[in-house]
This record gives sequence, C-alpha cells and structure tokens, in this order.
Amino acid sequence: MAHPKSKVSKQRRNKRRTNHKAAIPQIATCQTTGEKHIYHRSYKDSEGNTYYRGKLLIKTDIEE
Repeated sequence: MAHPKSKVSKQRRNKRRTNHKAAIPQIATCQTTGEKHIYHRSYKDSEGNTYYRGKLLIKTDIEE
C-alpha cells in the first residue's frame, strides 16, 4: 500500500477543496405561465397543473 512521503498541510488540503461547493441553481421564467422554476425540472403553476418546457403535462381537476 502506498504511503505519502510527507504530511499534506491543512492549508494545501483546503486549497484543493475550495471548489467543492454547491452551485446556485439557475432560475428560469416560463413564457407560458410566468412561473419561476429551476431549469430542466417540471414545475406546478398556481392552479396545481404540472408543466415542463412550457407544455402541460398533468392537468389537475379541482372539484368544488
């Protein structure tokens, strides 16, 4: 099994790990409904209908 020749300092280790963080998700606005959503994800409008890429996928029937 390989062994390191010398200890890696905390500063060197942390420099390597600086880019290991969560990215801020991009927010898109639907041209059809005007709802804000994350790219490449389905989303629901205020009536509960599910959309993806501006097209209606699942229509909810609200019985009152």
